[in-house]
Amino acid sequence: MKLSIVIPCFNEELVIDEVYRRLMTLMNSYVEKALIGDYEIIYVDDGSTDGTLSALRRIAGADKHVKAISFSGNFGHQPALTAGLYHAGGDMAVSLDADLQDPPEIIGEMIKRCEDGADIVYGVRDDRQEDGFFKRVTATAFYKIMTLMGVNLIFNHADYRLLSRPALDAFQRYGEVNRFLRGMFPSMGFKHAVVTYKREKRFAGTTKYPLKKMVSFAVEGITSFTNFPLRLAFVLGFVNFAAAVVLGLWALATKLEGGAVPGWASIVLPIYLFGGIQLMFIGVLSEYVGKIYMEVKHRPVFIIRETINFDKDQGKSP
Repeated sequence: MKLSIVIPCFNEELVIDEVYRRLMTLMNSYVEKALIGDYEIIYVDDGSTDGTLSALRRIAGADKHVKAISFSGNFGHQPALTAGLYHAGGDMAVSLDADLQDPPEIIGEMIKRCEDGADIVYGVRDDRQEDGFFKRVTATAFYKIMTLMGVNLIFNHADYRLLSRPALDAFQRYGEVNRFLRGMFPSMGFKHAVVTYKREKRFAGTTKYPLKKMVSFAVEGITSFTNFPLRLAFVLGFVNFAAAVVLGLWALATKLEGGAVPGWASIVLPIYLFGGIQLMFIGVLSEYVGKIYMEVKHRPVFIIRETINFDKDQGKSP
């Protein structure tokens, strides 16, 4: 049985060698124990501007188990994961971030769960003690809001998962541009299992998900895509609505004090109130229209500039 490991990378020069060292030690032990027969490690360089690609070329040149995909630019984490999974040639594939916060040592347990019949095995954090207060609260709120909106998600699961070959083949049939993988895989309906772990501190470097990206990712999870100009209409509508509420409270207070202009509140406030509500919901509709707009153009999810150590026919582009 062959195992593929997919690792998206963006400016991860400082951790590439350590990721390779830990994975090689782990994979060799799995081969010795006959847990797997062969393996490949697929790095996807998402348009890095540091020495990430040079490090990948060096490692891949010395080890044919290591393969690399280089994008023509920065397409994002989800497209990078997609590219790696599309090129995975194993009987099962594991997606793993390069920061080593998700310990690769639990891959063996994932494999066992897959052998027991699960087509998808999710790596789930057992707590969020490593996160700051703000991130812990917002992340919990994100999962709860998504669940309330009817999105099928695995609580505290990011993108650390194992996929069987049938799940990989099914994933390759998904052709949409707007990709939210945390929602796509649970929607497939395959039998799944969960392996919990304690998340570690980042080995080196800085997070690639600052607040701005986290907010954008959350909105994309709800609408499957983000279009800033259209979202701005929603934000302005909400601000307008909030201003109408404040003005309403002010007008009420003024009326009670006996200083209100007759007819002002009954004319002006409904204009602000309903105008704000209309703009807000036009913004919501615009989000989905923008998503449709991106889909019908059929632009590629990613563009590959270079591949290293791949067979001629291995992999595909959506």
